[in-house]
Amino acid sequence: MVPPSRGAGLLLFCLLASLSAGAFASAAALQRFQIVTGDDSALTRRIALDLHKRLVPVFADDNVEKVDDGLPQRKVYVAIGPVALREAIMRKPEGVVIAAFTSAHVWRSVVAEVPRGRKSSVTAIFAEPAPSDQLRLIQLLYKRPVRVSAIVSADTAFLKPFLQGAAEIEDYHQGDDINGALKRIAKAEALLAMPDREVYNTENIRNILLSTYRHNQGVIGFSSDMVKTGALASTYSEIEDINAQIAETAATFIATNELAGPQFPRYFRTIVNAGVARSLKVVLDDNVTKFGRRPPGVK
Repeated sequence: MVPPSRGAGLLLFCLLASLSAGAFASAAALQRFQIVTGDDSALTRRIALDLHKRLVPVFADDNVEKVDDGLPQRKVYVAIGPVALREAIMRKPEGVVIAAFTSAHVWRSVVAEVPRGRKSSVTAIFAEPAPSDQLRLIQLLYKRPVRVSAIVSADTAFLKPFLQGAAEIEDYHQGDDINGALKRIAKAEALLAMPDREVYNTENIRNILLSTYRHNQGVIGFSSDMVKTGALASTYSEIEDINAQIAETAATFIATNELAGPQFPRYFRTIVNAGVARSLKVVLDDNVTKFGRRPPGVK
């Protein structure tokens, strides 16, 4: 586990950077939230700096003082990544935790170990696309009803309610042969992939993409990198999209003293592999390439 001092160093970096840019933050506002990190990489610094700039005005005095329900305002900890999530839950029992850049499966596994009375103080903006947005993307791509399959292991079984009626579910158990699962869904025109290491991992992802390609199946990936590797398309969220939603979640908490439940990304855009689309005879138009949802004020 990364020592807390590394996260503290990153917070100091964020503060100094924002002040050097001319931003003003009251000492009180900075005491009301903390960004918890699990590493000091360039990517994490970028996330934290952008997030810090968004949260300072949210926690300004004139916003916080609007709450007058007689309850003490709990400190908000934003955890960037799984390591930071575990750190925040373990070391910050007095506040609420908003997890970000962590998959739904990992978040659930971490929160499952949290005492019952503490669970309501932990929420998340998940890293992966919302299943509803992915299913809508399939409709836009094919422009007609198509047979959609999803391979689901025990790790992603919680997503079944989101898929019922929209996709055929192929249950996958530990030790199963992925080739057998692919054969059983061979009649589907689209495969909705989800971040599930039991099903999709570095050892088999290329085989999955090649097999579905040979069967003329479009894979709806769960990240932009997966599309670049050979999936047909995916919705995805940029750092700024996730951070905007975190700021909104924090603002709602300040206004109501109630923490919203875990959510999939609200803001997103779409990436398509044009070469794969041509091979699958999928015609692209603006409805596909411009499919997305932007934060307020962002075009």
